[in-house]
Amino acid sequence: MSDLVSWWDACKSTWVEAAMLKLHGYFRSSAAFRVRIALNYKQLAYESIPVHLLRDGGEQHGASFRQRNPARQVPVLEDGTLTLTQSLAIIEYLEETHPTPALLPRDAPGRARVRALALSIACDIHPLNNLRVMRYLKSPLEIDEPRRGEWSRHWIALGFAALEATLAQWDTTGDYCYGDAPTVADCCLVPQVFNAQRINCPLDPYPIIGRIYEHCMRQEVFAHAAPAAQSDAE
Repeated sequence: MSDLVSWWDACKSTWVEAAMLKLHGYFRSSAAFRVRIALNYKQLAYESIPVHLLRDGGEQHGASFRQRNPARQVPVLEDGTLTLTQSLAIIEYLEETHPTPALLPRDAPGRARVRALALSIACDIHPLNNLRVMRYLKSPLEIDEPRRGEWSRHWIALGFAALEATLAQWDTTGDYCYGDAPTVADCCLVPQVFNAQRINCPLDPYPIIGRIYEHCMRQEVFAHAAPAAQSDAE
C-alpha cells in the first residue's frame, strides 16, 4: 500500500487540475468503482465524498443527497454547478470533456463493441445483484441469505458466460477487453469481477475474464480505484 500511496502522490503534480470535480460514492459500490477508474485513467484530480449506503439506514436517503440524485444512488459527479448521475453517463461525459487518454476506440465499430460489453455488465448483470435488490429480496420477500447469494451467483454466472464467449469470439480482445489499452468495458468488468469474488462466485469457467481482470489490477490506475484503497473502506 505504501508504494501505491507514493505513486498516487507523485502523479498528482502532473494531473489535470480539476478542483471542482467532486465524486460522491461508496467504497464498495461497483458503479462508483467504474467512475474512479475512469478518473484515474484520465489523470483527473477529484475530491472523494463518501456516502455510506448502510449506516443509519443509508446516507443516500438523506435530504441533502436526494437533492443531488432523487434516485438515491451513487455515484454522483459534480463539476462546478453541473451534477451528473449514472456511471456510464458520467464516464461518457469525462470522455467528451477530456478525450485524452481515450476510453473509447476511434472507429465506430470499435466504440459499438466496447459499449456493448460495458452495457452487458452495467445493464444485464449488475442491476440484479446490487444493494437495493438484495435488500428487497431480504425484506419484504423474506428470502434468506443463502438463497440471496444463490440468486446473485446465478445472474453473474449467466452474464459472465455470455461475456466470456463474446471475448473469445472477437479478434479485438487483447490484454484488455478491447485491444491493449483500457476502455469503458474494463471500467465495468473489473468492479463486477470484484463483486463476484466477494460473494464467492466461481470464476474458473471464465479464463479470459480472469486474465483481463488480473492484468488490470496490476495497473496502478485500477488498483488505486479499488475499494480497499478508498478513504471510507472498512
